[in-house]
Amino acid sequence: MKKLLALLLCAIMVLGLAACAANVTPAAEDEPQTETAAPQNTESSGSTEKVQITYSYWGLPDEAASIQLVADKFNASQDRIEVTVMAIPNEEYTTKLNTMATAGELPDCGIMNENGVLDFAQKGLLADVSSMYEGAESMPMESITFMSEGKPVAYSAANEILVLYYNKAMFDAAGVAYPSATEPMSWDEFVSTAKLLTLDANGNNATSPNFDVNNIVQYGCVVDNWTWQLEVWALSNGGGWDSKDGKTCTINDPAVIESIQKVADLYLVDHVMPYNAGLEDNGIVRSIVAGNVAMATGGTWNVGTCLSTARDEEGLNYGVARLPYMKNEVTICTAGPQVVFSQGEHQAEAMEFIKWYTQEENNWDSLIATGIWMPMLEKYYTDEALTHKWVDNPNFPDYDSYKAAVVDYALEKAQSTSWYYVPHTNEFNAYLRSVLGPVWTGEQTAEQALTAGYDGLNDIFLGN
Repeated sequence: MKKLLALLLCAIMVLGLAACAANVTPAAEDEPQTETAAPQNTESSGSTEKVQITYSYWGLPDEAASIQLVADKFNASQDRIEVTVMAIPNEEYTTKLNTMATAGELPDCGIMNENGVLDFAQKGLLADVSSMYEGAESMPMESITFMSEGKPVAYSAANEILVLYYNKAMFDAAGVAYPSATEPMSWDEFVSTAKLLTLDANGNNATSPNFDVNNIVQYGCVVDNWTWQLEVWALSNGGGWDSKDGKTCTINDPAVIESIQKVADLYLVDHVMPYNAGLEDNGIVRSIVAGNVAMATGGTWNVGTCLSTARDEEGLNYGVARLPYMKNEVTICTAGPQVVFSQGEHQAEAMEFIKWYTQEENNWDSLIATGIWMPMLEKYYTDEALTHKWVDNPNFPDYDSYKAAVVDYALEKAQSTSWYYVPHTNEFNAYLRSVLGPVWTGEQTAEQALTAGYDGLNDIFLGN
């Protein structure tokens, strides 16, 4: 689903850019000016021939044609670099890149899944991009920088964090106060609130002695148990998938075990969350958008991918708040990276294209203003004028709540997911998903499952 989401976002972006490519208008005076990397010395210095670079992208030929329109816009913006798109089908993408790497034939740059970046970096297949933003007035957020051996090897093309969405109409009907955008609920407060909002067919909530657990028509919450999102609760409870230096697998830590059990108990014990096997990254679609759940955790991208449409077309009245916390207030961030491969002969030019490609000005209308992407540069979180430009528009919830619950939250409380600093996370998360399956059904406790599965998880973590 992460790959499908990345594909969806890229497709949306290129359609928007393609539409404006034929009729480009100058930026308004209050819009941020494009930061373009300084020209680099290349083999073509003194020549009128453009340096040729290749950008790889997962997708079908027609999608690649759309991406080529974006490349054409870049190609027309300067006279030194020519970008060509290399289309690789989704299901073959990682395998094809590995095959090309073995043959020493990787493209100059391309898109990657978050969970594969550090594997490529560990093999020396990614360029050091620490110079990409030298001299720039604003850097990408530190929390979305992929680090290998202390050096940046990629930056996410955007910033995305996890937050809490809620259905205002359900809160109003229950006479319950909305979650605060500035003061998040403790876990116990969250569970208590969810009980007040969980209703059976007779209108009894989950605090009533007459509540019928076998005939629930409205649930109080959904906490998405798609594997990578569970890491936020481990961090909130004082643990983590791994040690702070990224060298030890700590997923069997009691704090981690307790955090996962608390999520499972929302269904098994508290009866405030519907059962989910944790096999799809679709928490908001099956909860807030479906109209049968009062609160749900999800990504900030959901504003643009489904929530604003549900509001405009179906009358959904929703709000946004910070995640509840167990011990520490924390959210996690992620977003797909654009990378420069180390086998290419034109790394400086590839960096220039990638920097241009991910600049806010070049994907503003189609991705940022719609709520699908959050800006990657820190200035959009610290400069009030830029924050207003980003958030103060009809696609978002009201400015004050969104700024507190999302913008300030991302700046103050966001931590990197593990794939920003440790390799093998693709295999790790896939195996963890299978380990946790019996926990969601109640066949095993989190302690039993993670104790039994630890050796296999640790072997993957160590690269064995």
